Amino acid sequence: MVGKLIIFSAPSGSGKSTIINYLLQQGLNLAFSVSATSRPPRGTERHGVEYYFLAPEEFRQRIANGEFLEYEEVYQDRFYGTLKAPIEQQLAEGFNVVFDVDVVGGCNIKKFYGERALSVFIQPPSVEELRKRLLGRGTDTLEVIESRVAKAEFELGFADKFDVVIVNDDLEKAKADTLSVLREFLGV
Repeated sequence: MVGKLIIFSAPSGSGKSTIINYLLQQGLNLAFSVSATSRPPRGTERHGVEYYFLAPEEFRQRIANGEFLEYEEVYQDRFYGTLKAPIEQQLAEGFNVVFDVDVVGGCNIKKFYGERALSVFIQPPSVEELRKRLLGRGTDTLEVIESRVAKAEFELGFADKFDVVIVNDDLEKAKADTLSVLREFLGV
């Protein structure tokens, strides 16, 4: 049985990672898509686990070879993307593959896989609430938070391009609603 694909996109601070981690524990035969990056590993990060770490030249060569479902050059020589081969392998093994990607990447993956993919946008209740959540994390400078809020405002404009929009104004309800949508899509 070939697997299906579930694409998650959301502004930073929307609760997407929390929801994905919850879903991965729900017995839905989900496998997480490991992204590729041209940045060096941090701390204990390992190749093929947190990311596929590629030198910028190799990343460019793989782009030229058409090996990516989606990619973006975030800064000069700092690429992020999703390699096709590992995804195809996971699908062939019968796993349902979960993606955590930006809105443009999410739209590109959905376009590539069509009806085999479900695209889910996790939306914060408001931009102000998002700002509060980011401030509450206490992990970023004010400048970084304002940059993330500005990016969030841009990303919110893509919500209508997704199959499903889940508003995360109550985390437990958002987790339950997302689980229900996934069960229906996967037929379980």
